[in-house]
Amino acid sequence: MTLGQAFQAADKQLRVNRQGGKYILLKLSDRSGTIAGMMWNADEAVFDRFDRGDYIFCHGRTQIHNGALQVIVTQIERMDAHEVAVDEFERFDAAQADQRMDRVRELLATLAQPFLQRLAACYLDDADFVERFRIAAAAVAHHHAYPGGLLHHTLNMMELARLIGPRYDQLDTDLLMMGVFLHDLGKIDELKSGGEISYTDRGQLLGHIVIGVQQLDERIRQVESESGESFPLQLRQQLEHLIVSHHGSQEYGSPKIPVTLEAIALHQIDNLDAKLATFTTVIEQDVAADGNWTNYTPMIGRKLWKGGYHGK
Repeated sequence: MTLGQAFQAADKQLRVNRQGGKYILLKLSDRSGTIAGMMWNADEAVFDRFDRGDYIFCHGRTQIHNGALQVIVTQIERMDAHEVAVDEFERFDAAQADQRMDRVRELLATLAQPFLQRLAACYLDDADFVERFRIAAAAVAHHHAYPGGLLHHTLNMMELARLIGPRYDQLDTDLLMMGVFLHDLGKIDELKSGGEISYTDRGQLLGHIVIGVQQLDERIRQVESESGESFPLQLRQQLEHLIVSHHGSQEYGSPKIPVTLEAIALHQIDNLDAKLATFTTVIEQDVAADGNWTNYTPMIGRKLWKGGYHGK
């Protein structure tokens, strides 16, 4: 299918093939999501014609490659911002983010433990933090990889924690709820969420787990300074453990495996929401629109049944 369409250049790479020819790999985005692009027989002049984050008009065609739709670009023209309807490229919904943020506040207001109440207030009373949290992405790719995705992911998990916590007598629901809120906050500093989502230097060097623990330590010092009381050491260590263990294993980036009930629950809730979000995206973006099954997706190692999926 031939194509002539405006995109935002989320990423670009100039590469050389085995024969020495140059080509450009592209990640093209608009409000609906992202799609891979490829421009053969390219050179530095074409590559330098636009920057990451620029609006570009692409001429070419679409094709299926490894079960996924991609764009074969034959011509690229850089566009000025006034030439496009910017809202067609903006995935962030401010009204929806406000509603989600209000719900996060409601759930954190249920905390009964005094030090956790004070800790939550240190985050929520910081207007700069709240604004950055509202717009942050949860990832560069895969699940919740869009502005506002971190808030969406966090709220989903908090709602699950609210349901799961009371069903297990030995589970500290307050601790679990606070851990869910904290677990990915390091991504606010790990990722750039304005325009192209990419890693910051700090994110590349430290990662969101280390950054999240550093943020927690700063907030705990704030609680101690404002209250004149020492934050309970055991509670502090439990919160730190919830952050450092939430990936579940060293293989997936956690320096410690979960060893408390709250950490085990947090990891499972995190994995559930991430997996369902990823699989839902695969179904929604599948190019085999008329069948009951998606194409095989290497990232998840399977086809997915979509016969009964209608979205929400």
